[in-house]
Amino acid sequence: MESGSQEVLAEEYVIKHEPYYEAVNDELRIFESAYQNKLPILLKGPTGCGKTRFMEHMAWRLKRPLITVSCHDDLTASDLVGRYLITSGETVWVDGPLAKSVRAGAICYLDEVIEARKDTSVVIHPLTDNRRILPMEKKGVVLKAEDEFCLAVSYNPGYQSVLKDLKQSTRQRFVALEFDYPNVETEIKILVKETDISPDLAKALIQFAHMTRNLKGNGLDEGASTRLLVHAALLIKDGIDPRTACKTSIAQALTDDTEILSAINELCSSLF
Repeated sequence: MESGSQEVLAEEYVIKHEPYYEAVNDELRIFESAYQNKLPILLKGPTGCGKTRFMEHMAWRLKRPLITVSCHDDLTASDLVGRYLITSGETVWVDGPLAKSVRAGAICYLDEVIEARKDTSVVIHPLTDNRRILPMEKKGVVLKAEDEFCLAVSYNPGYQSVLKDLKQSTRQRFVALEFDYPNVETEIKILVKETDISPDLAKALIQFAHMTRNLKGNGLDEGASTRLLVHAALLIKDGIDPRTACKTSIAQALTDDTEILSAINELCSSLF
């Protein structure tokens, strides 16, 4: 890829406006230090707690392009690196998102990395040590990462299983940042900022969220995330009854079990 193409690519993925993110601990400073020292970063935490927003904020803060890959069961190493495709009767090479990031000196964020197929770890390992290279076996070349390149991955430890876990040989290559739902004061600030609802309504929604989070392991895999609270708040602000908003954007999103749904809806009715 020529330098002009890299510049166009980089510009395409640049975040121009500051994504709102409320720091909880010292995650901003740690990420910046890891980036300056060319260390890969691992984000650990439950669904909807702000990992992706944090990555968007850091990309904006560091003025680097951000290429995000939502990992899934069918994601292969070729999907990340690239492949030959037939276009207009010609065989051409098309870079995958990881190769694009390496060439452009972008931040590549692999969201829920343990969902990807096992061969992806073989591809990312050479990028996570002092080699910082990406072997492209199908082309017979090796890409050297630009100094600005950064690899970040995330996963939800709550969904770990025997079949889906991050191997120690992979985990120990990263600087790990642990995320969780923010404290009440911070979460109120986030809801008010994101949705412009009143602090009192935000407090009530968060109280409801804590009730559902207490059910984790007792009928629920996860409690209500900050993301779901934002969804409910936006519906309420638009005139939807709070109980209906919580039922459709929180309860139904958490479970299909009728007994658990009934219990969650009763909790909601006690507050709204």
